[in-house]
Amino acid sequence: MRELIDSILDVLENICYYLKAMKKEIHPTYHKAKVTCSCGNSFEVGSTVNEINVEICSACHPFFTGKEKLVDTAGRVDKFRARQKAAQKFKEAKAKKAEDK
Repeated sequence: MRELIDSILDVLENICYYLKAMKKEIHPTYHKAKVTCSCGNSFEVGSTVNEINVEICSACHPFFTGKEKLVDTAGRVDKFRARQKAAQKFKEAKAKKAEDK
């Protein structure tokens, strides 16, 4: 237990050393930035700039809203479903053939 406490204290000493070693006046100021989406949603985050404008956010992105659309220009989904139906019919015919024997 004592070894654990000593190792934690060593880590804390290293952190304090690095915090004191940071140079002054070279780091940008950190603000609470207002993020505004093109959909009208806005929220606050921490940033080095005061205002951020974005085109899409979690309130309007299809992945987060659940309104994701499949774009199927080549009919791939329909072809896949047709193959699934054909495979199911083949399995049923094979099972029926096995029952008859």
